[in-house]
Amino acid sequence: MTPAELKTLFLFEGLTGEQLDWLAAHGSERTYPAGATVFTEGDPAELFVVLLSGTLSLSRRVQQDEVETVRTDQRGAYMGATRAYLRHVEAEAATYAASMRAVTDCRFFALPAEDFATMVRDWFPMAMHLLEGLFFGMRNTQAVIGERQRLAALGSLTSGLMHELNNPAAATVRATAALRERVAGMRHKLGMLADGRIAPEQLRALTKLVEPIIERAAKAPELSPLQASDREDALGDWMDEHGVAAGWDLAPMFATGGLDVDCLEEIAGSVAPDLLDQALRWIGYALETEQLMTDIEDAGTRVSSLVAAARQYSQLDRASYQWVDVHEGLKSTLVMLTHKMGDGVRVVKDFDRTLPRIPAHPGELNQVWTNLIDNAVQAMNGSGTLTIRTGLDGDRILVEIGDNGPGIPAELRQRVFEPFFTTKPVGEGTGLGLDIAYRIVVNRHGGDIGLVSEPGDTRFQVRLPLTERASD
Repeated sequence: MTPAELKTLFLFEGLTGEQLDWLAAHGSERTYPAGATVFTEGDPAELFVVLLSGTLSLSRRVQQDEVETVRTDQRGAYMGATRAYLRHVEAEAATYAASMRAVTDCRFFALPAEDFATMVRDWFPMAMHLLEGLFFGMRNTQAVIGERQRLAALGSLTSGLMHELNNPAAATVRATAALRERVAGMRHKLGMLADGRIAPEQLRALTKLVEPIIERAAKAPELSPLQASDREDALGDWMDEHGVAAGWDLAPMFATGGLDVDCLEEIAGSVAPDLLDQALRWIGYALETEQLMTDIEDAGTRVSSLVAAARQYSQLDRASYQWVDVHEGLKSTLVMLTHKMGDGVRVVKDFDRTLPRIPAHPGELNQVWTNLIDNAVQAMNGSGTLTIRTGLDGDRILVEIGDNGPGIPAELRQRVFEPFFTTKPVGEGTGLGLDIAYRIVVNRHGGDIGLVSEPGDTRFQVRLPLTERASD
């Protein structure tokens, strides 16, 4: 190519005659017929090319498919070894980041990567330093901030988990202390039995009464506050009429345990009148002891569930890449983020349980769910409806995480996945959460992530392939 023709390209219009002569001497013109491959993604980046005429397309590999990312006929568009001038660059940066194909007959100006690197370094030394600083600075900054963000997220999740664990643990301590008192009271009652103050036949009748009452309490339906109050009043009145001391103390326990006036009449008919007070208190002790043991069991189950959710979320005991059910990760993430939602966020789960397992890195997907759910909760300012929906979308599964917050303005929707872009106030966000989610879904799993938003309805849609990647 002649220096005059090179000067017509916007990329070279500011160069001197001497520089244009150098380019003309070191570069060459190359032509490719329609359908020809100019270069392939992953191959060593050996050429810096500038489009002179024709239409080209750039594509990236997603699993076994080629996804077109750019199609242009703009004269002067450049691609190829665009980072050849960087020193100490990683090996993957020295390869083509995409594949280029000639859609129509194309003509290019091609410059070897070594010559392009020499040109930039020698002709633009200050710009070279700025570009290197920008490239490596942004990369290092992203790595540092990303690490801090992950640590902050881990600290937040740990704090929330400790808060969740503290509730059942404290309940266990309280119930155990109360149970110790009740067991001590039961031992005292046994001492009275050993003194022979209760006739054997009365003791047998009382024992027969206790078991069905405890079984009845276990199956008792939950009463509304009004129903419970009415039953407590009825039970208290009955015990007052029959001379039971401090019946008001036993009435709430009996009402919760499903006992009514008919049940008290049955108890009164089974024991001697002078033993009614002691019999009712014995039954009260038994009911309260059972309730305390149930509370301890429930608290222990809650702790076990939280630990299981934390293990599922962190994937500590599982392989990093495997066939997974996305619902497991979604549920464990919800458990881990319960403390952030509070009472103001209502969670709606619309899960398609017929979905098959998919090949994925479950720990990384949990990071995606964490970022999307956390963003949704923050967008609603702690009050609203969080909707998580799963379904099949062609040959992919769809996970949709939505909120009824104010929405994202149209001018910002195209930028939400950009590194460091955030709509949060200064100090409240790094702008890396959605960028990380994008890279995990698209780059690591060959999927896709998009956004649909309007006031009152914002949905992040994650699509993940059903089949395993050709290479990982």
